[in-house]
Amino acid sequence: MKIVHTADWHIGKIVNEYSMIGEQEYMLGQFVEIVKEEEPHVVIIAGDIYDRSIAPIEAVELLDKTLGRIILDFGIPVLLISGNHDSPERLSFGSGILRSKNLFIEGNFKKDITKIVINDDYNKVNFYMLPYVDPAIVRNIYEDGSIRTHNQAMRAIIDRLNGNFDKSERNIMITHGYARGISELSFSDSERPLSIGGTDYVEIENFQGFNYTALGHLHRPQYAGGKKVYYSGSLLKYSFSEVDHKKSVTVVNMDEKGDVIIEQKELKPKRDMRDLEGKLSELLDPSTYRNIEQEHFYRVILTDKGELLDPISKLKSVYPNVLQIMVKERIKDARDIKTAAGEGYKDKTKLQLFKEFYKSITEDDLETENIEVMSRIIEGVEKKGDDLYEAY
Repeated sequence: MKIVHTADWHIGKIVNEYSMIGEQEYMLGQFVEIVKEEEPHVVIIAGDIYDRSIAPIEAVELLDKTLGRIILDFGIPVLLISGNHDSPERLSFGSGILRSKNLFIEGNFKKDITKIVINDDYNKVNFYMLPYVDPAIVRNIYEDGSIRTHNQAMRAIIDRLNGNFDKSERNIMITHGYARGISELSFSDSERPLSIGGTDYVEIENFQGFNYTALGHLHRPQYAGGKKVYYSGSLLKYSFSEVDHKKSVTVVNMDEKGDVIIEQKELKPKRDMRDLEGKLSELLDPSTYRNIEQEHFYRVILTDKGELLDPISKLKSVYPNVLQIMVKERIKDARDIKTAAGEGYKDKTKLQLFKEFYKSITEDDLETENIEVMSRIIEGVEKKGDDLYEAY
């Protein structure tokens, strides 16, 4: 069986006040051509279809156009789950009707995981569709008060599934989240945290009964500690922490025994996301910019010392798609400050950062009661971030 695996389209994404919809349309056009060329048995989209729970109109139209070509023009089934950026209810609208057209959408978590069976030349393959779900929802649906973390929730889901699971058949899991194995995972700034306090991981041992696990959430294509558990990565670079990423489409070939071979089909953006470093005067010199592709998205790192007069306007007159400016001297100063925002801050949760900040100001530890309050506040802000964005 041949499978095209993708995820993290984030349609409607805005990066530093710039709408990425044009770039997304360009990349999805390439994606559709790859699907046409590969002629897979099925396309998997493993969550974060949209960037916000209330997707803009142009994002909905682009998704409709893309899926229409794959399903109606090519006759290829699509299996699609919600991610932590999506609204499960909105994404699921019309899903019952759309099944008749071979578009299978799983937005809301169900007590029993939905199984879709697709046949190839050998036999059937079972696809288990598990959308992103908060542990609290699993705890309530399963009526199990011991479920507190993402890993405990996944363990409970898999334990329930095992009662109706035939390991002699070929089985594929589709899900969205952090899967932790032996290898180090690569993160980026544009991936929204799933929980507070480091409870967002699921262990890859949960997926050992599957021939392949198609993951979404992390934006770099990578294995999650095993050769059968894989992140396809995002459609585009969505932050400058992804500058060195190579975006691609994952093509999975599964044989009769269920063994898989994974390969990447590269996606080439209309405008890349790149770093540009130097003194302001040098970057504005024609002898410099004539040798640079000026239309790309740039993070400019200025090496000047002292204050600069309106550098953003001057730079945009030459590099129209500058998205961010940083001054190298100030970056170094910030790193030298021994606070929670210094070295290692990316490995800390927002709650840990707040506790360290609180102690640096008051010289006292945050009390247990206030820790619980801050946890609820941070979690609420992260869950309602899309709605706050819409409101303001």
